Amino acid sequence: MAHTYATDVLVAGAGPVGLTAAVELRRRGASCRIVDRLPARLPFAKAVGIQPRTLEIWDRMGLVRTVLEAAVPMRGQLAYVNGAEQARLELALPPEVPYGFAALPQYETERILDEFLARFGTEVERGTELVSFAQDADGVTSRLRTPSGAEEEVRTRFLVGCDGAHSIVRKGLGLSYEGGAFPEEFMLGDVELDWDLPHDYGVRSMHRGEDGTIDDTLVCIPLPGPARYRVSMTVPPEFSAARQGEAASDGVAHGLESGRAPGLADIQTVLDRLSPRPTTASNVRWTSVFRISHRIVDRYADGRVFVAGDAAHIHPPTGAQGMNTGIQDAWNLAWKLALAIDGRARPDLLASYDAERRPVGEEVVSRTVRHAAEGVQADPQDGATLMMREAQLLVGYRGSPVVDPPGEGPGPRPGDRAPDCAGLTGPIASYPMRLYDVLRDRGHLLVLYGGGNGSASGARAGSGAGSGAGDGRWTDAFVELARTARESSGDRMETCLVLEPDGPAAPDGLPAYRDTGGEFARLYAVDRPTAFVIRPDGYLGARLSPPTAQALRTHLAGTFAATAQG
Repeated sequence: MAHTYATDVLVAGAGPVGLTAAVELRRRGASCRIVDRLPARLPFAKAVGIQPRTLEIWDRMGLVRTVLEAAVPMRGQLAYVNGAEQARLELALPPEVPYGFAALPQYETERILDEFLARFGTEVERGTELVSFAQDADGVTSRLRTPSGAEEEVRTRFLVGCDGAHSIVRKGLGLSYEGGAFPEEFMLGDVELDWDLPHDYGVRSMHRGEDGTIDDTLVCIPLPGPARYRVSMTVPPEFSAARQGEAASDGVAHGLESGRAPGLADIQTVLDRLSPRPTTASNVRWTSVFRISHRIVDRYADGRVFVAGDAAHIHPPTGAQGMNTGIQDAWNLAWKLALAIDGRARPDLLASYDAERRPVGEEVVSRTVRHAAEGVQADPQDGATLMMREAQLLVGYRGSPVVDPPGEGPGPRPGDRAPDCAGLTGPIASYPMRLYDVLRDRGHLLVLYGGGNGSASGARAGSGAGSGAGDGRWTDAFVELARTARESSGDRMETCLVLEPDGPAAPDGLPAYRDTGGEFARLYAVDRPTAFVIRPDGYLGARLSPPTAQALRTHLAGTFAATAQG
């Protein structure tokens, strides 16, 4: 049966995850509608931590400058036990990581993404709720309830559920959501504090009882604005939803409660008890009670319907992992959906979304539950590795069905994040560029490195590096690899070269950059001609050394449809 599709994708839920999915779909040429049952954005600073990996994603999307101007830096955390200062935690990362940690209230994150999405002619349809859906082999039929109460039926190729912990999409698919709830409840507030502590550090103040256990905690995260913080603390009994017999209708006790909200005086009482400095809270924007669960679905997709973010996984807010993990879910899924809609994807490419992202979700849920109970010291990692993991810079997809086997050797391997590097120079610009400048606003990119002893001898298109081939064969080999990339991807893949400072000239027609400071060679651990396939989400799909046209063609056949390969 032939179907007429109103749009390619329906995205349910317009939080940071749904907005990311919609932006990426529109950026990559797919049409979509995005609906949210709420009539307006909520003015709550729920998720506030922005991880460096998320900033890298927003760099690739082209909106990181707006985020950097709106956010505040998070340089570390000050910890206190019974009023005594403990060791200060510095959020330090290697110098080649382009961004540090930041804080931005969720309503600002949503505003920025919302306005960016509008540039592509798509706006959130607020007050519009997904009621039900049914899928078949060709698409998904969804029933929507509009602000007027009228119902609308919409036919799309795919449905993406970014509709939170109480997801209609997840329930409609019948996905399991195994896990449980923490007995603790927390009180949140967005306030100003007049203490003299540095504003670019979070504050964690705890009380240790006579039995040695922590029985009271105050956490303050800086927000944009003079002296403004998102404060969280253990909820007093009179505001406890559990004590009042309240329960979520679907049994998922997670998120902001809708009952009685604490007032400024309630927050001040906790500050008087736990603040490491005398301080007065003022100018409250909002307060609420928050409950935490830990759950994850048994699969992230079923046919043409997908779940992402809280619809797929929820966990403690320890380390600000939740929203950032959901944004990466959406980022991973959207480029694959766009390729499938364009007719350029292998039929099984979409299955790699679950294969790549569910193990990440399982690890995040497990780690945050462990850290919530035992602290970050529960993981016996060195400080540098721990910091990279919290920054989500160690997330990777080794073993994915759409990346090459990692093999042996130094440097990033297939499935790893492609690291940034500085010092790339070109023939026109008078300033050096970063690799992420080259990657920005691109899809798949083939990066050909010409350096080391192999540069003089060349790389054969059919058999790789060979001795005594001369500069002509080296340039011919790279031209052949670029042609293979175009043909195997249906013109969806670009090529650029990274060359040694004093190496041979680049072939005509291929953009080239000189690795002036040797940083690319050092970070990617290359000393001979090598080809890197960098995916739209910034991960390595392949590392080919020697680079051959046949090896490249074989790798790309795992992502692109045979029709895209001519």
